[in-house]
Amino acid sequence: QVQLVESGGGLVQPGGSLRLSCAASDRTFSRTAMGWFRQAPGKGREFVAAFSWSGGIGLIYYADSVKGRFTISEDNAKNTMYLQMNSLKPEDTAVYYCAADKEERFSYVPRYPYEYTYWGQGTQVTVSS
Repeated sequence: QVQLVESGGGLVQPGGSLRLSCAASDRTFSRTAMGWFRQAPGKGREFVAAFSWSGGIGLIYYADSVKGRFTISEDNAKNTMYLQMNSLKPEDTAVYYCAADKEERFSYVPRYPYEYTYWGQGTQVTVSS
């Protein structure tokens, strides 16, 4: 069973930046999608950004609320996914989770929690002055 481990969360002032990392424990893990979700207190788990790969083609999808501010990326050599978060706002405050799945999907980036099988433990991001 692959384990996903997030890191990089913390406290940052509005307008600041953070970079989250998600490392997969198994280097042979063949995922077809990896993504980031977040959950604020009292709210449901919200999609942030994700990759999917199918037939050698990679797709990326962002939630409208983070488009232009957040960037998802990966380093295959390190088996690690990143989320660069810029221009952070107080409403970005949440626990951020990384997720992965192995189901084949064509020309589609999964963006709902039920579409992911593997989850990290979460890392807290707090945006406050």
